[in-house]
Amino acid sequence: MPEVRLTWLEGRPGSSATTTWGTPWPKGTVPGDQTFRLADPSVPVQSWPLAYWPDGSLKWSGHAIADGAPSDAYTLQAGTPDRPAQPVVVTDRKKYVEIDTGVIVARVPRSGRELISEIRRGETVIARDGVLVAYRQEHISDEPSPRHLVQSDVRKVVVEQSGPVRAVVRIEGRHGTNWLPFTVRLVFFAGAESVKMMHTFVYDRDGSKDYIAGLGVRFKVPMRDAAYDRHIRFVGDGHGQLTEAVQGITGLRRDPGLAVRNAQIAGTALPDPATWDQRVTTRLQYIPLWGDYSLSQLSANGFTVRKRTKQGYGWVSVDQGQRASGLAYVGGVTGGVAVGLKDFWQRHPTQLDIRRAHTAEAEVTVWLWSPDAGVMDTRFYHDGMGQDTYPEQLEGLNITYEDYEPAFGTPYGISRTNELVLWALPSTPTAERLGAMADQVRTPPQLINPVDHLVSCNVFGGLFAPVDRTDPLKATIEDHLDFLFDFYRKQVEQRHWYGFWDHGDIMHTFDEDRLVWRYDVGGYAWDNSELSPDLWLWYAFLRSGRADIYRFAEAMTRHTGEVDVYHLGKWAGLGTRHGVQHWADSAKQQRISTAIYRRIYYYLTADERTGDLLSELVDSDRTFLVLDPIRKIRTEPYTPDPHALSIGLGTDWSGLAAAWLTEWERKGPLWETAKAKLLGTMETIGAMPNGFVTGSGLYDLDTGRFAPVAGKTVSVSHLSAMFGQVEICAEVIDLVDLPAFEAAWLQYCRLFNATAAEQTAECGAAFGNLILRQGHARLTAYAAVRLNSAALTQRAWRDFYTGDGYGPALPWKSERVTTTLTPTDAAKWVSTNTTALYGLAAIQNLALVGDQIIAP
Repeated sequence: MPEVRLTWLEGRPGSSATTTWGTPWPKGTVPGDQTFRLADPSVPVQSWPLAYWPDGSLKWSGHAIADGAPSDAYTLQAGTPDRPAQPVVVTDRKKYVEIDTGVIVARVPRSGRELISEIRRGETVIARDGVLVAYRQEHISDEPSPRHLVQSDVRKVVVEQSGPVRAVVRIEGRHGTNWLPFTVRLVFFAGAESVKMMHTFVYDRDGSKDYIAGLGVRFKVPMRDAAYDRHIRFVGDGHGQLTEAVQGITGLRRDPGLAVRNAQIAGTALPDPATWDQRVTTRLQYIPLWGDYSLSQLSANGFTVRKRTKQGYGWVSVDQGQRASGLAYVGGVTGGVAVGLKDFWQRHPTQLDIRRAHTAEAEVTVWLWSPDAGVMDTRFYHDGMGQDTYPEQLEGLNITYEDYEPAFGTPYGISRTNELVLWALPSTPTAERLGAMADQVRTPPQLINPVDHLVSCNVFGGLFAPVDRTDPLKATIEDHLDFLFDFYRKQVEQRHWYGFWDHGDIMHTFDEDRLVWRYDVGGYAWDNSELSPDLWLWYAFLRSGRADIYRFAEAMTRHTGEVDVYHLGKWAGLGTRHGVQHWADSAKQQRISTAIYRRIYYYLTADERTGDLLSELVDSDRTFLVLDPIRKIRTEPYTPDPHALSIGLGTDWSGLAAAWLTEWERKGPLWETAKAKLLGTMETIGAMPNGFVTGSGLYDLDTGRFAPVAGKTVSVSHLSAMFGQVEICAEVIDLVDLPAFEAAWLQYCRLFNATAAEQTAECGAAFGNLILRQGHARLTAYAAVRLNSAALTQRAWRDFYTGDGYGPALPWKSERVTTTLTPTDAAKWVSTNTTALYGLAAIQNLALVGDQIIAP
């Protein structure tokens, strides 16, 4: 088997680090039960299978390393793994689960309100009573409405991994008795003094009542030290820090002495007060104890810090800044707790609260939604404007590009996942250590595979190749791809596409008159994976290994897989088409929820939460019983029948196929059923006289097959292949030997951009006046490679250069424009052309599908 040289995404971390990642393997080269070791240097590693090839060989393996000083690189190879000096040990009891990393011990109760009852170092309890908290407000009105605090109610605890390097405990429950279902994963690493927490909640209300007015994670921290040896730390912009003590002895009218003051700032134990200047020592009782601190990040560009002595007394403003790291510490010279929240300012409004640090037990709360921000407003944004019938709704679609339908603009079932880290520390950390911890909260260390290895393994259908600038044409394509990514990356910052529900998404179309993106015009607003930017970004990373692309894609995957998809209710497994609100549009479809948008991130990181999202989709074919995707435009009566469900062969089937393939290769609980459905639908699509050109078929839920089609039918949409179908077809063709299916797909690829006469001659009718011809140039290119056709090669380039995507005469540049708020960049052909990302996909795929396609 090949050896793989692994490196850190952003370079070697500056302090001890843990990480989890996935590595692919070529078909047939690695046994399914292979063991692995890390060498050069040799360090402990834990490994497990993520996916298998159809022949049973290993396709993807998951790995984790223990806490320790990181090296620049590691070699992953076959062999027996080293065992950590301090393995993580999980003890499974009747009433609790206990996890010992060798440094800290955490106890997880099996029921009740606590996620973690205590975390100890030796015999010392550093943190206890870890709970989820939420403020629930029944109504939104002009009059003040009372809010009620509820806490977590644990219903189920499962040990998913038990060491020796990595242990994972999954906790499920609700907030209060019956609100906001949650899943929390606690991840422990051998030798680590920290716990990683993946916090997921599902919004289980329709947006008209029971609003979130605060959502957070809370721990109690025993305070054992004298007030002047208790410390509060916040890390703000960069490594800037608030360095305070509960009882400050700096800046006083009388000076206790330089050594005393320096010790308090450093966070070390102060000398015996008997050694101080006694003018201070004898008056210690008159120095205030500051027990409460709060850092609020209510926007992407501003945070405030304030403090008070205790509840019932006034707050004092401390400082302000722009973008806080999301890291806080409370404790003393004999130990304390540091907590950090990833994407702290990007997902505003957030907050870090410390309370009662002057008492025997402090309390620290990480607010995912700040209670200072007001209620989370999830109401639909208009009253329907009389769109009560399908014809009226279609007219609305024709003017605002929004597919409205009463009761469909609901957030019921959407979700959000946040990543937190908690450190149980033996003493107050130094400023340098706090800075390093903040860096790892902002940018968690991630090991990655070299691009050449990703390419050589032929995963994801072999549709990508390394960045290549070996001739002028290739260099121009690469430059254009870089331009497009850099443009959107800057737009996120300049347009402030941040916020709790919004971070990770981009917008759809620009308004040249107002010089803003059309944030308030129907489906021109939030993108919700329209035009498949998820795939653009992940394939761009696979080709380049660029860290900035990876982080952009990671944020998008976290958003689109959670916020844009329903996880509860009758539409669970479906996503919502683009709109002013992420849940606004009435088109609930497979093309948004498709597993193909998440699986690359899952395999690169072995992230369990993303694995959940993939598992949720395995039986999403059942959603066609409750919702007909084309109900508003049907001309014939239609009643959903489990033995004859109308399913489109494009955006519908591609989403189902991606979920089935992923379940099959992961060997999930339903993998045999998923395999049967994937192969059954492939066989029956291949048997249709016009294959994919048929447009849709009648699908049987029980058999997982399409009904035979009697004659040739032509129903082609410009969208069918644009939501992962190219990618999923390439994968399954590479995996499964079904010549009729491949022929059906190559027919579609050949004919979409062909002449009407060619289409008619082969299929019995022309496809009609289609758009996105430039984006479909990549289909022509794929067929050219598979069929070794020089004629199709030339036509692919012609389609690409003369299609209806970007205008070839427009310059590849951005210009600064002045808006009502702030100057920002705009690129005319990108921001005004709704097919820009289709063109982008065409550029990338034309460059990748094979050497023979490179030169026009």
